[in-house]
Amino acid sequence: MLSMMRIAAQRGDSSIPRLKYRDGEILIMAPLPEHGKNADVLPDVIKALLDHQNQPYDSYTPITLTLPQVGGIEPDHCCYITNWKAVQGKKRINWQTDPPPDLVVEIDVTNFSAVEDYAPYGVPEVWMLQEQLRIYQLVEGQYVESAESRFFPGYDLQKLVAATLQTAYEQNTSAAIRQLRSSF
Repeated sequence: MLSMMRIAAQRGDSSIPRLKYRDGEILIMAPLPEHGKNADVLPDVIKALLDHQNQPYDSYTPITLTLPQVGGIEPDHCCYITNWKAVQGKKRINWQTDPPPDLVVEIDVTNFSAVEDYAPYGVPEVWMLQEQLRIYQLVEGQYVESAESRFFPGYDLQKLVAATLQTAYEQNTSAAIRQLRSSF
């Protein structure tokens, strides 16, 4: 764990390579183009939905979540939705005292990620995009797959995300997000 913190400190605020500490191992990942595209589009979907709901939020990427007893993990994107005021204006977040992000996005094109990695941090909701979007809710310290998001009830997010990604790949990201926004 100490060496993971040392590597992260040497890397500074750079986001590459991506780091994760799991079961005594430091995992290093260099993102693929597919990962980058999906990691760009999915947060745009979230922000479009939040904007449509006129919901204040704060979002971060890249960010390293660290707890001394657990290690560290770097989600592709995270949002503070109900807790945005707790981190408002902060340039550094103290994971010991500040609340965890309300929503974390993890893009996994290589089976590198596990939703359970976020449980020690108490992240209430994790979106994991592999072949399709999976939404997980934290319930009594364990993640349970859910058909919908607590932040976007009533939306078929699997269908919405799949359609937006399809447009992004067939046309481009800006066309995909414009099409999404015009559907509200």
